[in-house]
Amino acid sequence: MRLLLLVAVLMSAAACSGAGSGKEPAVTAPSSITVTSPAFHDGEMIPRKYTCDGEGVPPPLAWRDIPANSGALALVVDDPDAPHGTFTHWIVLDLEAAAASLAEGGVLPGVKQAKNSAGKTGYYGPCPPSGTHHYRFTVYALSGATGLLDGAGLDEALKAIDAKTIARGRITALYSR
Repeated sequence: MRLLLLVAVLMSAAACSGAGSGKEPAVTAPSSITVTSPAFHDGEMIPRKYTCDGEGVPPPLAWRDIPANSGALALVVDDPDAPHGTFTHWIVLDLEAAAASLAEGGVLPGVKQAKNSAGKTGYYGPCPPSGTHHYRFTVYALSGATGLLDGAGLDEALKAIDAKTIARGRITALYSR
């Protein structure tokens, strides 16, 4: 029992410390998509509700200016300020290209999610160990669906997004503890 508790504590500490993959899609596509949130403005603090110190639910997001030739969308939430490289908090794959938003608290039924840097599928709210960190919510317009399954690996998902990206857009939130 003590060993199980120790493992759980160490996994939680690693996730909050920013032990990330150090990777993000190496996209050179134009930044033509506009991403917004009714919960925060670009460059502002994200409300505590959406962090590990609150409810830890995904914030509502909206986007526009998706290229007409898009076949699918993806969303990546990451922290480039993590001590051990970029920490990916959430990857949503193969949203319908016609989708214009995600509601607070999650994704639509049938939408696929890849593993984050904590090795879990789903949203892991901002949880910086110290200092102010930048949390990038990036929407990618893809030429087509990634073809990945729900629970795909982090590196596999980032490579698939990179290979199919035709445009992107971002909103950045700040958080500190």
